[in-house]
Amino acid sequence: MLLSILLSLLPLVTSQSAPQIPLVSDLPPKRVAIIGAGSAGSSTAYFLQKYASAASIPLNITIYDRNTTVGGRSTTIHPFNDPSLPALELGASIFVSVNHNLVNATRDLGLSASSSNALLSASAGSGTPDLGIWDGQRMVLVQQSSDGWWDLAKLVWRYGLAPYKTLRLMKRTVAKFLRMYEGPVFPFGDLGGAVEDVGLVDVVAANGRGYLERWEIRGLFGREVVQAATRVNYAIGIEEVSGLIAMVCMAAEGAMSVDGGNWRIFEGMVERSGATRGFGVEVKGVRNEKGEGMEDRLEVTTRPVGGGRGDEVTEKFDEVVLAAPHQFADVVFEDVLQHVPEEIPYVKLHVTILTSRHRLDPEVFGLEKGEKAPRAILTTTPEEQGVAGPGFNSISLLREVLNPETKTPEFAYKIFTMEPVNSTFLGRIFGLGNLAADANISEDDISWIYRKRWSSYPYEYPRATFEEIKLADHVWYTSGIESFISTMETSSLMGMNVARLMVDEWLLSVADAENETDVADPNDEDDTLVED
Repeated sequence: MLLSILLSLLPLVTSQSAPQIPLVSDLPPKRVAIIGAGSAGSSTAYFLQKYASAASIPLNITIYDRNTTVGGRSTTIHPFNDPSLPALELGASIFVSVNHNLVNATRDLGLSASSSNALLSASAGSGTPDLGIWDGQRMVLVQQSSDGWWDLAKLVWRYGLAPYKTLRLMKRTVAKFLRMYEGPVFPFGDLGGAVEDVGLVDVVAANGRGYLERWEIRGLFGREVVQAATRVNYAIGIEEVSGLIAMVCMAAEGAMSVDGGNWRIFEGMVERSGATRGFGVEVKGVRNEKGEGMEDRLEVTTRPVGGGRGDEVTEKFDEVVLAAPHQFADVVFEDVLQHVPEEIPYVKLHVTILTSRHRLDPEVFGLEKGEKAPRAILTTTPEEQGVAGPGFNSISLLREVLNPETKTPEFAYKIFTMEPVNSTFLGRIFGLGNLAADANISEDDISWIYRKRWSSYPYEYPRATFEEIKLADHVWYTSGIESFISTMETSSLMGMNVARLMVDEWLLSVADAENETDVADPNDEDDTLVED
C-alpha cells in the first residue's frame, strides 16, 4: 500500500534535475497489445485505461481477436437468424450479485440487467415450476421458486439442516474469495500465493463431496442439489469438481443477465478503454526486438483471418497480454516465454438452442399428465446402480419468441449435453414419439435449431498449483485463473489484476530512474538543508 501511495505522487515530483527525467505524462505512450477480446482481454483494456489515466501515463492499446465481435465465450444468437428477435445467450448466460466487476461495469456503462423469470407470458408462466432436478428415473426435487436455491422451508423436509449448513459454508467461502479484490492481496503477482493468502488452498485441493463432509454436510443434498449445480455449470459431478467450485455453484442469488446479451458489458469496456480494435485478425507470432541503445520491444505479427503471409503486418509493443488460453491461441512466441502454460483438458460441451410450439412432455420426467415441466431441469446421477442416467446436463425454457413465419408465439429452449442432440432425444422430451436418431423432424414441431460445440471451460478438478501470471518480462497471461474458477467474473478479475500490476511496474521504473538522478554528483551544488 505504501508503495502505491508513493508511486501515485510521482507526477507531482519536481527537482533541479527535472529536465533530465521527464514527468510520467511526458513519456512516450506505452503500447500494449491484448490478444483476446473476451472478459479477460476487455477487462484488461478497461482497467488499464483507468489506472494509467489516474497515473497520468499516456497509453495506446490494441486489442486483437479472431472474431469480429467482442465477448469471447459470452455471445448471443437470434432465433430464426432474425436480428429483430430477442437475443439468446449461447455461452456465458448469467452473473450474480457477488460478481463485483460485472455488476459495477453494468451500472457504470448504463446497461440494464434483469432476471429471466419475466420472459414468459402470464398464461405460459402460470403453474410452471421454476426448477426441477431429474436423476434419469424421477424428479427428485421440484421448486415453484428458485430464488437462489434457498427457499429453505421447502428444502428442510427432505434434506434436514444440510441446505442451511451449505448456505453458511458457501458464504464463508465466497467471503474469502472476495478478499482477492482488495489490498493487501490485490494486486497479486502469483495466483497460488493469493489463493493461500485468502485461505482457499484446502478448499481448492478437496473435491466437492470431501469439502462438504469436512463440514459435516452429508446425505442427499450434496448428491441431488449441489451436484445438479456443478453439472449445469461445469459438466462434472460433486466427486470430481473442487470444493471451491461446488461452493461457487451454490452462490446463485441475484442471478441476472444484461438485456441484449452479456457481451455488451465487454463491448462497453473496450469502447471506454479507447483501444484500437484488431478484430477479425489473428496474431501469428510474438518475438523480442533487441536494439542497441534502446529498450527491448515486442514485435507482434498479425494477419486477417483467412489471409496469407503476404497480408501479415508487424507492429512493436511495450507489453503483450495473452487473454486467451495458450493452448487454443495458436500464437508462436519466438524465444520469448520464460514459462509455457501447461495444457489442461477443457470440457467439450454441446449447446443446442431451438424453438418449438411444444412444452416438454411432463410424463417423460415422472410428472403427471397435464402438469407443466419446470422451466429449468437440472440433473444428477441416480442413487441406484446400473440404471439409466439423465442423458443430459440441463434443459432450460428461456423465453417465448414470435415465429416470423406463422406469427405465433413459440418457446425457446437451451439444452446442455456431452454428446450431440439427436432426433431420438428430441422426440422423447417433446412427446413426438419414438424417432430414429437421424429422423427428420417437421418444422411444425421444431421450427428452428442451432447447435454449437464449445471448449467451454476447463475440467475444474481439485488443484494445488496454478499458472504463472507473467510468462516473461512484459508478457502477461490471464487464462491461468480458469483452472481456479472459470467464470466471466474471475476472468475480469484477472484482467483487472494484470492491468494494476502493469501500471505499478511502469511507475516503479520511473521511480527507479528518478532515484538514479538523486545520487549526488560531485559537481552539483550541495542542496543539504542547514538548520539555523
